[in-house]
Amino acid sequence: MNDLSAARPWLRSYGHVPESLDYPRVTVDDAVLGAARRVPDRPAYDFLGTTATYRELGEAIERCAGALVALGLRPGDRITISMPTSPQGVIAFYGAMRAGAVPSMIHPLSTAAEIASYLTLSRSRMALTLDAFYRPFAEVRDRTPLETLVLCRITDGLPWPKRVAFRLTKGRKIPPVPKGARVQWWSELMSTSHPAAPRSEAQPGDLATILYSGGTTGTPKGIMLSHANVVSEGTMVTSWVSLTERDVVLAALPIFHGFGLAALVNAPLMIGARVVMVPVFDPKLIAREIRKAHPTLVAGVPTLYDSLARSPELRKADLSSLRAAFSGADSLPRPVKERFEALVAERGGRVALVEGYGLTESVTAVMCMPLDDYREGSIGVPLPGMLAGIFRPGTGEELPVGEEGEICVAGPAVMMGYLDNPEATAETVRVHADGLRWLHTGDIGRCDADGFFTFRTRLKRMIKSSGFNVYPSEVEAVLREHPAVEDACVVGVPDEAQGERVKAFVVLVAEAAASDQLGTELIEHCRRTLIKWSCPREVEIRDELPLTKVGKVDYVALEREAAGSVG
Repeated sequence: MNDLSAARPWLRSYGHVPESLDYPRVTVDDAVLGAARRVPDRPAYDFLGTTATYRELGEAIERCAGALVALGLRPGDRITISMPTSPQGVIAFYGAMRAGAVPSMIHPLSTAAEIASYLTLSRSRMALTLDAFYRPFAEVRDRTPLETLVLCRITDGLPWPKRVAFRLTKGRKIPPVPKGARVQWWSELMSTSHPAAPRSEAQPGDLATILYSGGTTGTPKGIMLSHANVVSEGTMVTSWVSLTERDVVLAALPIFHGFGLAALVNAPLMIGARVVMVPVFDPKLIAREIRKAHPTLVAGVPTLYDSLARSPELRKADLSSLRAAFSGADSLPRPVKERFEALVAERGGRVALVEGYGLTESVTAVMCMPLDDYREGSIGVPLPGMLAGIFRPGTGEELPVGEEGEICVAGPAVMMGYLDNPEATAETVRVHADGLRWLHTGDIGRCDADGFFTFRTRLKRMIKSSGFNVYPSEVEAVLREHPAVEDACVVGVPDEAQGERVKAFVVLVAEAAASDQLGTELIEHCRRTLIKWSCPREVEIRDELPLTKVGKVDYVALEREAAGSVG
């Protein structure tokens, strides 16, 4: 390791956070069941008003493991879990591991073609999903490895009045599962006595779960994460926020996403805290849960905080319980940060909305701003145990402080590799001259003398205009500074003269009116701040921007649309 990495200047910003951590050498399920033994009577989760203690959670995990083994799940098998953030999905995640199997986590709204791809890649013989999503699984069943399909109802575990209320409203829209369908029902499995699952022989270094890349640059890749990867991530998150069993964590991100699964569910369950599970990305529902549950920690994407800052529900809430709020997965616009912090302050709280950085190939967050610091545009510093550096793209050459290059990270959270894809693994995870496995993120950024990192853009997203590098995030930040702009996304459009020209898609604040004159004004606004080749040549005003399944602005969809419109 060279002097730049060895110095780790970010340690000066750690404050209460220890410089190094002892990571428990346990499997993921053992870590959570350990909490169940340690604090059996504390609340483990709250789901739509229904709660369970850690004792009840531990018993449900053991019961689930026995039921899955009785269905034929064996050590080393893969089971696809296609569930929202809910007790059934979480219990199955740990129960599968308890049985020695590997959960493969996918989006519950995946199409039939996507489901077939995931089942085939993971070689899943078993799958768990909601009755509402039965049809796409049934459609692909006979052309995939799938043998056993387990169905849940979102009301499983809810009290009788709520089950009835659901059936009379949203439940009426769910197509019934055909009689004679080859399915097993979760409620029956969990209410039937089964022999206990044999104790798993899985070790910390073994494969624990399979998550998937976002898929915006092509076919999603299966990301293999070990038990040690997931446990180390939980330990780092716990240390960074001083998480204790007294905390209440709002889990409003999906469990097929590394952040939602590892940071918002697994980390608090490892320590004995309470998790408030929110099954859908619905700002109104999330606002209601915040108002009722009084969480101490929240995390989400910028679009969520933008919605919460405008929520009438939260303008009547007591927010004094909040002590930390984190934003990830996309750049956090300063106006969104300021509006959310102002709302919390108005409602009795004091919290800084801080930005972090991570990717599924490292489980989730590997950098974060210290809770008592703020540097505009920074994604923070590496979490304990992680190393980060700026390298010449695609090489092991670390660049000097302040120079721009590829962000690379090393440490216990770096994935095992891509499932059945050794070529992509070798390209992404490389052993450098220091002997460490470095994850090449494909993100461009820089690091200052204090060890604070700044994200500029995806390496593949960078626009080349007239031979110069254009960073979309930089242009978007300037556009958002205009009082008429609510949000913006910048893409490159093929151009014979420039190679690519810059096009901006913008959403206006409610008070602003779209016009050709405003478009011209926004271009002039950029010209006052940016060099000419970074300025949009065209501005298109939209009512909304497309979002990916995890709530990030889908710039790839806009790139394709813009490229297709070139005549």
